Amino acid sequence: MNRESNFDPSQRLIVVDRSKRRRTLIIAVAVIALVIAAVAVAMMKRSRTAIPAAGDSKSGQVPTVTVIVPGQRSVGRVITASGALAARRDQPVGVAGVGGRVTRVLVDAGSWVGAGQVLATVDRSVQVQQAAQIAAQIEAAKANAALAQSNYDRALGLVAGGFVSKADLDAKRASRDSARAQVRVVQAQYGAARAQLGQLDIRAPTSGLILARNIEVGQIVSPGSGALFRLALGGEMEMRASMSQGDLASVRVGMPASVTPLGAGQPIAGSVALVAPVIDPQSRQGEVRIAIPYANSIRPGGFAEARITAGTTTAPILPQSAVLSDAQGNYVYVVNAKKAVERRAIKIGEVSAAGVTIASGLSGQEAVVLSAGPFLNPGQTVKPTRTVAR
Repeated sequence: MNRESNFDPSQRLIVVDRSKRRRTLIIAVAVIALVIAAVAVAMMKRSRTAIPAAGDSKSGQVPTVTVIVPGQRSVGRVITASGALAARRDQPVGVAGVGGRVTRVLVDAGSWVGAGQVLATVDRSVQVQQAAQIAAQIEAAKANAALAQSNYDRALGLVAGGFVSKADLDAKRASRDSARAQVRVVQAQYGAARAQLGQLDIRAPTSGLILARNIEVGQIVSPGSGALFRLALGGEMEMRASMSQGDLASVRVGMPASVTPLGAGQPIAGSVALVAPVIDPQSRQGEVRIAIPYANSIRPGGFAEARITAGTTTAPILPQSAVLSDAQGNYVYVVNAKKAVERRAIKIGEVSAAGVTIASGLSGQEAVVLSAGPFLNPGQTVKPTRTVAR
């Protein structure tokens, strides 16, 4: 059987290959990405070449910087140092007499005492009895001396009548004198016993502050017991600062100084009391002692920092923004006569609210870049704008 099939042209079947379309889309995206990357690289290269090279003012715009000519001003030279706190006169107090068992301790560390004040007492029962015995011997000696005087007076009256020979009279005179001398001997012994009684009281040799107490009730003490108390004479303290040989040469006795104990908020005013005549061969440093009055923040043995005013000097002073530092040290940027930036190494001195004192490296007549230093390079040409130094 033959059948005739008729197809309508409007009813064509269109087959689309979707995998081929996806590949085309991916290729197009990749091409666009490559184009964008190439454009970005070209722009980066252009921006780099637009930055003026150091010292080449023709390749870009010349930056404007603010400069300052500091000049020189009179400033106080301050030497800083650190060290330990101590009592200026640390007096050990021990047993002056024979010693014995401690019966009372009347003060503790941190107590203020006066000269001669009793700090502790030692048992004196035996010494009291010995003193009483010697006192009785004094009375006996006085009685013997009175009897000897009476015998001598009686013999002296009988010599004229021939009843007593001159030899007997001389013997009675000698007995009288010996009895009188014996009275003085016993009196001296009694005075020594009384003095030993007084030495059983451990007393402060001077007025001051008790720093340490090494004695307790019931303890047996003797002259070999060592220091039972430590006393700071008058409560005066000092700081023992260590400093280099160069700084030590500028310090003199009497120079004003301030000491700040670690953790204290306020410095304590003092003055240099001693400058060491020798340098430690190991550390190459010398000691300076700064006398300071007592304050609650001072603890002997603690750590402190000192600032010594060692006269005045003339030097440039710059704002802190002008001073830079790196691994090579401190430096500033100076604009020379050709309006090019130069790096200048400096040594800084005192840093205060007024600014940074330049100890060396600047004469004060240079045009120093005020604050744009981190964005400059040595040799770069700039347009300086001067400001007034304060």
